[in-house]
Amino acid sequence: MTNYASPLYEMNFVATDEVLSDVDSWLQDKARASLQLDGIDSARVFESEIEGGAVRSCLFQALDDNSLDELLDGYFSDVEAEALERFGSQVSIESRTLRADHSLELTPGESPTCLNCGTHLRGQYCGHCGQRSRTRLISIWQLLREAFGDLLELDSRLWRTVLPLLTRPGQLTRDYLEGRRARYMPPFRTYLVLSVIFFVVAFFDPQDELGLFFEPEPQQTSGEETNESDDDNNLFENCETASIADEEDLPEWVKKRFPDDRVRQICERNKARGIDNFAGAMLDNIPVALIVLLPFMALVLKVLYPLSRRYFVEHLLFFVHFHAFFFLMLILQILFSRATGLLGPEDGTVDSISTLVLVVASFYIPVYLYKAMRHVYGQAHLVTLPKYAMLSMAYFAGATLTMVGVVFVALLSA
Repeated sequence: MTNYASPLYEMNFVATDEVLSDVDSWLQDKARASLQLDGIDSARVFESEIEGGAVRSCLFQALDDNSLDELLDGYFSDVEAEALERFGSQVSIESRTLRADHSLELTPGESPTCLNCGTHLRGQYCGHCGQRSRTRLISIWQLLREAFGDLLELDSRLWRTVLPLLTRPGQLTRDYLEGRRARYMPPFRTYLVLSVIFFVVAFFDPQDELGLFFEPEPQQTSGEETNESDDDNNLFENCETASIADEEDLPEWVKKRFPDDRVRQICERNKARGIDNFAGAMLDNIPVALIVLLPFMALVLKVLYPLSRRYFVEHLLFFVHFHAFFFLMLILQILFSRATGLLGPEDGTVDSISTLVLVVASFYIPVYLYKAMRHVYGQAHLVTLPKYAMLSMAYFAGATLTMVGVVFVALLSA
């Protein structure tokens, strides 16, 4: 079996002359403070010179691999984020894990290799496929902690991302574009996590999914059931006369692809599956529609800010963060509405307060977009206001078109 000495984590800071003395003082303080942590055995700072700046290297010796793993996810990430926030572009950072490699002392059959691709291992991760070198079995608690760690740890990158996303319009986008990234969750991951949470919160009905634990509601009479069934079928009740051939405004390629027979077949299939299944098919396509909307809105920003010298992906990043904020606001509104419903379903005062809060939150969304534009692009009110109006109209038009596409895809998926 390969024996490794306790691992070292090396952080190299390349600093300009203007901030070198501040970096020296700050790094010495960090080295001394790190000795108070349980997982660090020693910390030393070394000086060297390269073309273009001075290098300050700090070597942290961890007690063992488990300690190093926790430090990588916590303390070391915080140190890097603090350096970027404190010194900005005047400091560049490179980090690596160092180990004593005794594999040459072993026979070829005992040499450590990656269990996934067979590549010779020279560190904590495989240099070819990226799989972790250690694959030991862990306890149930460790498995849960690994799965929900970002949600349960108050100092995790998730919470450090959510708070500024909610209260500081445009701050995450600006920090990311200026290189302050280590402390926050990556933009697209933030978007995906919040979108998944939104759809779970929005479409998970406790009384429907966990009906066993709730008191059953009074059953409807047969007359009420018949009326509801009739209402569900009203949307597709005239399938026999369904046709688009007489619509003069439609282009010819649409009429050729959807002759009367095909239109009637689509109508009959949707009538058979019912309005509930049709609505479910629409909801399934909304996430894709929102992703399609992102590049369209980024293109609009590119047109509105032609002199900003920003790349298309930078404008795209702006709307990734805005959509993530939008999902977060919807999540909070839904949770608040359900909470007030449980606390006081028959209390008029509670209903009034709940309605007021939801109205204020709804107005906050467009205000947030305007403030985010001001913060990221840095233009005056008189310049930003007309661009904001044009962006809002383009957003409404884009959202309308994507929702029409959602309905169209839902109709054809029957």
